[in-house]
Amino acid sequence: MKLRQRAVISGIGLTTLTLLYIFVETVHKVNPDKLPVFIKNSLSNTGQHYDASHISAIRKRLNKSNYTSDDFSPEGGGDKVQGVEKNALPSSDDRRPRKDGVEKWVVSPLSMRINETDSEVDMLLQKLESFDRRKYDFTKIESMPYYDYLKTLRKRIKRRGTSLDAFRTFLGSLTTSWEKFHRGIHQYHLYNPDDSTVEDLLRDVAQEPIVDVELKEGGTQLKLIITFSDEGQALFKPMRHPREQETLPNHFYFSDYERHNAEVAAFHLDRVLGFYRVPPTAGRVVNMTRDIKRLADHKLAKTFFISPANNLCFHGSCSYYCDTGHAICGTPDLLETSMAAFLPPEKIAPRKTWRNPWKRSYSKHRKAYWEVYDDLCDKVKLKSPYNTGRRLLDLMDTHIFDFLTGNLDRHHYETFKDFGNDTFHLHLDNGRSFGKWRQDDMSILAPVFQCCKIRYSTFMKLAKFYIGPDKVSTLMKASTSRDKIFPVLIENHLLALDRRVIKILKEINICIQNGNDINDVIEDDHF
Repeated sequence: MKLRQRAVISGIGLTTLTLLYIFVETVHKVNPDKLPVFIKNSLSNTGQHYDASHISAIRKRLNKSNYTSDDFSPEGGGDKVQGVEKNALPSSDDRRPRKDGVEKWVVSPLSMRINETDSEVDMLLQKLESFDRRKYDFTKIESMPYYDYLKTLRKRIKRRGTSLDAFRTFLGSLTTSWEKFHRGIHQYHLYNPDDSTVEDLLRDVAQEPIVDVELKEGGTQLKLIITFSDEGQALFKPMRHPREQETLPNHFYFSDYERHNAEVAAFHLDRVLGFYRVPPTAGRVVNMTRDIKRLADHKLAKTFFISPANNLCFHGSCSYYCDTGHAICGTPDLLETSMAAFLPPEKIAPRKTWRNPWKRSYSKHRKAYWEVYDDLCDKVKLKSPYNTGRRLLDLMDTHIFDFLTGNLDRHHYETFKDFGNDTFHLHLDNGRSFGKWRQDDMSILAPVFQCCKIRYSTFMKLAKFYIGPDKVSTLMKASTSRDKIFPVLIENHLLALDRRVIKILKEINICIQNGNDINDVIEDDHF
């Protein structure tokens, strides 16, 4: 009896589903707008063409962790995205709508060599020169050596600024390079480029005897705190793979390896750009037996072993990549590393951590708010600290810096509390930079083209790179030439810097072509 009832019920159910399927197919062909929303969504999931982006947007409103920032999580408004293409556009000419919603994010296909000039950038520079010849005199700056021009830009800063509170009334003597570096931290820069202290500090972290090693707690990958004989300290990051190895195609940005040479290269690029916001970082070849294992505590020491290739290896402890399968090995016990000089301790120079409004979702399944809507900038500009002062332009600088390095991992940034909101962003933790020279991820530039804004001095530096004769690749190669682990970057990564400069300038050209006022797009705050 029960079997007969089940058979009848199954037959009725199958007949109902068949009739429903015929009905849906008929209505969808005649007038799909009459279908209920849940059926439309089902059709879209089974391959039928239907724009279900509003469903994704509703889910985003229900899940605030999906937003870029809790402070910028509007409960409505914004244009809808049509989808994200994984494949690069067939043309390297990146175009995106500015008013019809967020564009399809572009990861441009690239060739190893680039053209020295670009017609759109040439037109932009001509237009600016016609607009204000005194302000945009590209003919004059073309013949100037880059670093001479950088000095003229620095002279435009009329504000005197101040130093850290702890050193303002300090009368004692400072003998070590790291003490002098801490004292030299200024409201508008981490160090004075004309001061020899930074060169002394780079030399010391690269050769000063190591007297203590400590495993840094927290973080996703292995880091060590190194103490030198002069009591200075540095953050140690090891070499994991050759410079030629790029980010694995199936790795998300948040699971990528950190690269020791990326930390060194980021410091030099920051210095070439005249930002002075990355702590002095140098490469160093350490003897793992003498400099690490001998000084390690029991927890770290027990992770050392000899590999089948007879090399000394260790893995420490961290959230990711700290196991035997991801061990760090010397040849046989020599290892390339990066050493980033420590900033003053929190008791002397407390820092405030800020969430980046254009932070990524750090999810395999969801996107951040700004990847779906293009109105985040309008909301950010109304909020403190971005509604006044230099902070918004500093954020543009940060993302331009990250675009040049290919860093998608800028979830937070820090500032010194002593200086309030009128100070620079610290560009810390750049280990996931320089992972792909073949691709330019345009989404890193989202703040720039969503706000259509760039700092005048930054724009002029990029224009100078473009005009030459000193390209950013040439300047970077020269700047890193004295480092212990030179060549810090392979040639392909250097050429990628030149290519990315052109792409930033093309984005500014699009902003101006779209009718935005030149003075609003290229804003001069005299920094």
